[in-house]
Amino acid sequence: MKKVKATLMDPKAMEQTITRLAHEIMERHQNLEDLALVGIQRRGEFLAQRIVDLIRRYRGVDVKFGTVDVTFHRDDFRTRLPSPRVGPTKISFGVDDLSIVLVDDVLYTGRTVRAAMNSLMDFGRPASIELAVLVDRGSRELPIQADYIGQSHPTSVNEHIHLHVLEVDGKDEVLLVEYTK
Repeated sequence: MKKVKATLMDPKAMEQTITRLAHEIMERHQNLEDLALVGIQRRGEFLAQRIVDLIRRYRGVDVKFGTVDVTFHRDDFRTRLPSPRVGPTKISFGVDDLSIVLVDDVLYTGRTVRAAMNSLMDFGRPASIELAVLVDRGSRELPIQADYIGQSHPTSVNEHIHLHVLEVDGKDEVLLVEYTK
């Protein structure tokens, strides 16, 4: 049984957090021509698109944008994903020598990010890869750390972060959910 323990972000807090992430990315990358944002499907792609839109609004630059599906690059897709939902990877630009910012909704074990980096390398050799996440819930299994973090919310084993985005779920919010027997 699942129980919502708390609303960690409402729509306004999500908008403010995504705007802050966009500003942090712009501050670190003065040359936006060599930058690309790649959203990890499913919700990371919508967060990345919002950041790209904000960069366009604030700097007047169309940053390269793509999405990556990591389903078959995951080391646990056969054991933990009995009927995986596969989407297309859409990277319509060469990644060689670009600074890539991978964007994901929630960082937990690091396995999704590792799979995204493996998938990205199929397209070439970027100059660098950074990671932006809306929520970092701690408890890594792999040595992966985000460069841009919206909020940190360490969770226990029976707690999960549920992120809803308007484009998929009809609303923007981040919930702390507890699963009990």
